[in-house]
Amino acid sequence: MKMKTFRRVVSGVIINLFFIACCFLALLPILYALSVSLDAKGSLLSSDFSFIPKEFTLAHYIKVFTEEPVLLWFRNTMLLTAATVALAMATAVPAAYVFSRKRFAGRSVVLRILLLLYSFPSILSMFAIYKLMSAFGLVNTHIGLIIIYAGTMSVFALLNMKGYFDAIPVEIEEAGRIDGCSDLNIVTKIVLPLARPTLNVTGVMIVNFVWNEYIFSINFLTGSDRMTLASGLYSLQATETSGSWPMFAAASLVVSFPILVIFFLSQKHMISGLTSGGVKG
Repeated sequence: MKMKTFRRVVSGVIINLFFIACCFLALLPILYALSVSLDAKGSLLSSDFSFIPKEFTLAHYIKVFTEEPVLLWFRNTMLLTAATVALAMATAVPAAYVFSRKRFAGRSVVLRILLLLYSFPSILSMFAIYKLMSAFGLVNTHIGLIIIYAGTMSVFALLNMKGYFDAIPVEIEEAGRIDGCSDLNIVTKIVLPLARPTLNVTGVMIVNFVWNEYIFSINFLTGSDRMTLASGLYSLQATETSGSWPMFAAASLVVSFPILVIFFLSQKHMISGLTSGGVKG
């Protein structure tokens, strides 16, 4: 009995050490960027580089906010994020509920088409989207980018939340109808509160997508006053003749901090929301 307990303890320690090592390896790029951003000498690939800088400085972080329009990029990104989340959720939640609860002709076909279209990389449709947006004068505008983001993420939100709505027993809604609840009250007071985990995780995934999206923002927006954080970071990349890698590292960490906070605040909903969401016919 003692030998079994000893083996169980040893195996638990080995497994924990393994996952700690994996976490450390995953954090190496972040630790590297943090070290470079705090290093007063700005050494990047020099032979005397160490993860613990010999001379600490916050000058690179100060330059990020004083020499570059990072706050303006923050404002642009937050505007795009808020508008995209609002539009995507406003269209996806009713659609997901209808596809989950109603049976109508072509329902399965539409779901399969949406899933098929969503499986293709969005970059394949960039030329067609650009021509369409250009015809309506929406290129180089935040409204045009919001339409693109909302259209993309509403499909993801629909597919993710439909699976969660499928998992909610219909009997709960039937009990509400027996008690005299209208269809609107059933959705707003019964279904949506039960679906709060997947609503939260879907919103977080949309925020993460918009916050880090680069391809469309760099091609559809020009000018420093319209840039998002992702395209702004691209402009800060150091070259042989200009730029500063320490400042780029500092800006990267500053940009990543809000998303990190959002994930920490919503982590209790992440597992239940992600595992419950799925696509059912």
